[in-house]
Amino acid sequence: MEIPYTVKPRPDTGLINSKIGIWLFLASEVMLFGALFSSYIILRIGSESWPEGSSYLSVPIGTFNTLVLISSSITMVMAWASLKLKNFKKFQIYMGLTILLGLVFLGVKSFEYYGKFSHHHYPKESVFFAIYFTMTGLHALHVICGMVVNAYFWGPGSKMWQTNPEQFTNRVETSGLFWHFVDLVWIFLFPVLYLL
Repeated sequence: MEIPYTVKPRPDTGLINSKIGIWLFLASEVMLFGALFSSYIILRIGSESWPEGSSYLSVPIGTFNTLVLISSSITMVMAWASLKLKNFKKFQIYMGLTILLGLVFLGVKSFEYYGKFSHHHYPKESVFFAIYFTMTGLHALHVICGMVVNAYFWGPGSKMWQTNPEQFTNRVETSGLFWHFVDLVWIFLFPVLYLL
């Protein structure tokens, strides 16, 4: 039995099933990160003193990582657009670049974490570092999950392109929506933690 509405949109919503699913999932993700940002605000307002992020975190490194993630969003769009133009080879190039940029982001974040731990800045040391490691750690986990899905579509999952290219394109678009959300979260995390 074939699952309906994987290619053709549902008549009641005008969307395919995977888009409905990802939008519902992203709504729950907004609540998760919204709760963390709310906690940050409450903790910061209630604190007698709060360190400036730039006194502990490297703004140039954070800026570089922001540019890396923004670039990965562009390559993700280009990967999807390549499929829409029926150019599978370009899709593989752009998706490969997206995964590579995700690895660069995680590598830089690992370097930052190593620097914090080598200077004994642990989550138990201060509320600032507790919230920093919680929020950036959860975000890094989301980057890893997005990379795993993208790597699947780049590798073994790409076989679907031969049998059902439209459904494969829809799946890549759905994965892209998650990737853009992860990038958007970082665009909020960077100024909140590094600049304010």
